[in-house]
This record gives sequence, C-alpha cells and structure tokens, in this order.
Amino acid sequence: MTDMTDAEYDALDERLTRTTPKVDFSRPGVIASQRALLSVLDKIAADYIIAQAEATDKTPAEVIGNMAHKEIAAHLAGA
Repeated sequence: MTDMTDAEYDALDERLTRTTPKVDFSRPGVIASQRALLSVLDKIAADYIIAQAEATDKTPAEVIGNMAHKEIAAHLAGA
C-alpha cells in the first residue's frame, strides 16, 4: 500500500464525511449474532467464553471455534 498525498487524503476525508452509511436492518449485526450464539449456553459457559474472548482479543465465535478444533484434534489423536 502506498502513502496518500494530501489531496487524496482530503478527497477521501470529504467522501467519508458526506457518505451516509447504509444499514440493512433485515440482517443481525455482529453483536446480535454473538448474543444469539451465547444465548443457547448456560451462564457459566457463556461467561467463560466471553472472558476468554476478552482476554485473547477474539470474538466469542472464534473462541468456540478454537475449542471445537482442539476437541476434534484430541479425538483424532486418540483414534
């Protein structure tokens, strides 16, 4: 990636300042999706996953995915 000139920066700044974001309310956002994912868990499991996500700077979905991958690897290693 190259550095922007002042003119390019000003043009981008102007465009982003004047652009209204488009929001699709028919689809859940990231936070709503994460809450839905955690809502099926009991409180202890959900709290653990949230704590792990915060500690590792990952999303709860990434933490759950990593846990599943470890379980699969352990199962395959024992097979």
